[in-house]
Amino acid sequence: MGSGRVRVPEALAGRGGERPLPTFDVPYFKYIDEEDEEDEWSSRSQSSTEDDSGDSLLSDRYVVVSGTPEKILEHLLSDLHLEAAQDKETETLLDDFLLTYTVFMTTDDLCQALLRQYPFIKWKEDETDVSCRKRKVLHLVSQWTSLYKDWLHEDEHLKQFLKTIYRNVLDDVYEYPILEKDLKEFQKILGMHRRQITVVSLFPPPHPSQNKTFFHQFSLKENWLQHRGTMNETEEIFCRVYITEHSYVSVKAQVSASAQEILKIVAEKIQYPEEELALVTVTFSGEKQELQPNDLAISKSFESSSRMFVYRKDLTDSLNPFAENEELQQRSVRILGINTWDLALELTNFDWSLFNAIHEQELIYFTFSRQGSAENTENLSLLLQRCNEVQLWVATEILLCSQLCKRVQLVKKFIKIAAHCKAQRNLNSFFAIVMGLNTASVSRLSQTWEKIPGKFKKLFTELESLTDPSLNHKAYRDAFKKMKSPKIPFMPLLLKDVTFIHEGNKTFLDNLVNFEKLHMIADTVRSLRHCRNNQFVPSKEHHELKPYVHHLHVIDNQQALFELSHRIEPRV
Repeated sequence: MGSGRVRVPEALAGRGGERPLPTFDVPYFKYIDEEDEEDEWSSRSQSSTEDDSGDSLLSDRYVVVSGTPEKILEHLLSDLHLEAAQDKETETLLDDFLLTYTVFMTTDDLCQALLRQYPFIKWKEDETDVSCRKRKVLHLVSQWTSLYKDWLHEDEHLKQFLKTIYRNVLDDVYEYPILEKDLKEFQKILGMHRRQITVVSLFPPPHPSQNKTFFHQFSLKENWLQHRGTMNETEEIFCRVYITEHSYVSVKAQVSASAQEILKIVAEKIQYPEEELALVTVTFSGEKQELQPNDLAISKSFESSSRMFVYRKDLTDSLNPFAENEELQQRSVRILGINTWDLALELTNFDWSLFNAIHEQELIYFTFSRQGSAENTENLSLLLQRCNEVQLWVATEILLCSQLCKRVQLVKKFIKIAAHCKAQRNLNSFFAIVMGLNTASVSRLSQTWEKIPGKFKKLFTELESLTDPSLNHKAYRDAFKKMKSPKIPFMPLLLKDVTFIHEGNKTFLDNLVNFEKLHMIADTVRSLRHCRNNQFVPSKEHHELKPYVHHLHVIDNQQALFELSHRIEPRV
C-alpha cells in the first residue's frame, strides 16, 4: 500500500498471541495485510477480535483509510515533527492531504479549519503544547503555500486567511518567543514584511458545537472544486484559424493578440501573401464579420462564439473562402529541408514549456470536476491539444504530399524524428508521431510503405513496440521508468491512470473521506514531480524552426484525410 501510514504502537506490535484491532475515533486506522486485501477499504472503527492464524496482523504499519476532513487534519497536525525531519510516512500523508484536499473541501473550508486548529484558549492548556500546536499549523501553511506557489494567488479566501494568521502570529510572538523563527520563515515564504500587512478583520471562529455539523456538511460533497478565475490578457492559448472547414492552423498566441499578428502567422504558414488575406469570424449561423488589423482577434471570436477563418481578397476586396485543399496544391514540402534532430529538439523545447507549466492540481481538477472547468486545467489542456495536433500534423503532411518519392522521404523523416524525440526523453511527441504514422489513412498507403528501406521499417517496429498497450502499457512504463529526468511523459496515459483510480473507488465511504483512494491518486500525480526533478535546459533556439513548430497546419477531419489518402493512392 501507499504512504500516509503511521507506526504501530510498540505495545501492540510487540506482543504475541491474539491481537485485537484497536478502536479509534476517526480517522480510522486498520492493519493492512498485503496478502489479504478483501477488507482493505473498510472505514469502520473495529473493536472485534480477528485471528488470521498466522502473522497477518504482525504488520508494522497502519494506513489512514478514511475519516472526516477535520479529524484527518487533526491527525496530520499531531503527527508533524517540528525540529527533526519528517518521517517518510508523515511527509507523504501531508503531501497527500495538500494535493487532494480540494476533492472534499474548499480552500475557504481549509482556511477556517486551520484557524480553528490554531489555539486561542491559553489558560486551559500547557504553554508548551499551545506553542507547539501553533507552530505545527504554521508549518502546514508554509508547506501548502510552497506546494501551490501561484496556483491560489487570486483566491480571496486564502489572501484573507494569510493576513489573518500572520496577524495572529505577530500578536503571539511576544508571549511565545519560540514563534519568532517561524514568523521569519513565514515572512520569507509569503514575501511579506510587517509594514506591508494591512489590518484586516479576523475570521470569526465558529462555536465548537458547530464544527461537527460544518464538517459533516462538506464531507458529503465531492464537487467542491472551485474555479481559479478567468484568463488574463498575457496568457497564451492555442487558437484555431481555419483555412477550410476541415483544416486549420493552430496558433499559440496571447489572448490580447491582434488580428494582424494572427494573420501574419497564418499567411507565412500557408505560404500566401498576407496582403491578399483577411481574418473573418464566422458564427454557427453563417454570419461573417471581417476583423480589422487592430481588433483583438481571440477576444472577438470568444464574444461571438464563432470560428476564425482566413479568406482571400480579390481585386474588389470581396472575401472568398478557400476551397478544400485548393490552397495546398502548389505547397512546397518544407520539412524535407529541415534537420531531423533540430526539429525534434524544437518539438521538445515547445513541449517542455507546456509540460513544465502544468500544476499537479490540474490533474485533480481534470479528473474530479464534472463541469470541465477549463480555467483550472488550461496548461494541461494545452499539452493534450498539442499531442493531438502533432498526430494530425504528421498525417496531414504525408497525405498532402502527392509525389510518391517525396512521400517516402517524409515517412522516413518522421520515423527519425520519433526516434530523436525518444532519445530526448520527450514521450509525448514520440507517441503522437508514432500514432500519426499509424493513422488508418496513412497506414493504408501500401505503395509508400513498400518503398521504405528495411532499416527504417525495423526502426519503426522497435518504436511501435513502446506504444504497445498490452499488459497496461508495460513496455512504455518500463522504458519510461529507466529514463532519467527531466523527461516528458505521455500525458493521456497518466490521466488514464488517475481516472482509473477515481472511477474504480468511491471518494466517500459512509460519509467519510476515502483517504486511501486519495493517496493513490496523489501518488500518481506526484510522478510529474519526478519528471521535473532536474530542470530542462532548452537547446539553442532555431529561429527559422520556431514558427514552423509552434504553429502547426493540420486537417482535423478523418473523412477529409481518407479522401486525400485515396486520391494519392487509389484503392486497387
